[in-house]
Amino acid sequence: MITPSISKFANVTKVTTHVLQEMKLKDEKIAMLTAYDYSMARLLDKAGIDVILVGDSASNVMAGHTSTLPITLNEMIYHASSVVRAVKRALVVTDLPFGTYQGNSKEALNSAIRIMKESGSDSVKMEGGSEILESIDRILCAGIPVMGHLGLTPQSIHKFGTYVVRATEEKEAQKLIEDAHLLEKAGCFSIVLEKIPAKLAARVASEVKIPIIGIGAGPDVDGQVLVLHDMLGITQEFSPRFLRRYSDLSEEIQDSVKAYIKDVKTVDFPNEREQY
Repeated sequence: MITPSISKFANVTKVTTHVLQEMKLKDEKIAMLTAYDYSMARLLDKAGIDVILVGDSASNVMAGHTSTLPITLNEMIYHASSVVRAVKRALVVTDLPFGTYQGNSKEALNSAIRIMKESGSDSVKMEGGSEILESIDRILCAGIPVMGHLGLTPQSIHKFGTYVVRATEEKEAQKLIEDAHLLEKAGCFSIVLEKIPAKLAARVASEVKIPIIGIGAGPDVDGQVLVLHDMLGITQEFSPRFLRRYSDLSEEIQDSVKAYIKDVKTVDFPNEREQY
């Protein structure tokens, strides 16, 4: 496993879209995680993460909604602003939330401009292919970097009706390949592929020149992304096959809180050394 200390890009002071392209060319995997607040983003950045996604998954893990649809543009700007203030090295990507770009390219541009101006984010991410190409083109023409997102697109959950693996059938797989090429041609700097067959993801990564970031898309892509709260074990309800938990902070946090409650109740805290 590559760690920041042995990474070819460890001395990069700021990860940019150009750096990600160089990482793909030099076969170094890109590590990406979500963050939604200053404290967590600061820890991720200090640990050497390459990309921080201010995901609309904040709707689930921060606000408790059952989907990503309810989160607003103002809320995304708030989360992105908090993250940007903490980050020195990582590239910050912010999701355009549902309803801010689908079907109206002028609104899409205004939404992207607000995110860039008000949060200081480095780029935006959008779900979809040919259906949103006009919006992508307009945003890119304004000089705003765009990361695409294909496969399982959570903002379309009511269309799909389920979170099952996407593009298992030939027709959908072919459209995904075509959309990936469209996004590359349009000028997207990277694409997230979510919950699709590993062989299909590998084919896309080999056919396009821009970095492909996978989540439930196998190992033969250019990088991986996970939701921070899932991989740290803070959230326990979500357990897809592709999720590896690196900690069980849910249990650790609860144990710490229980110990604190006990110490307060028994007047063990604060002791003589912990008072003035």
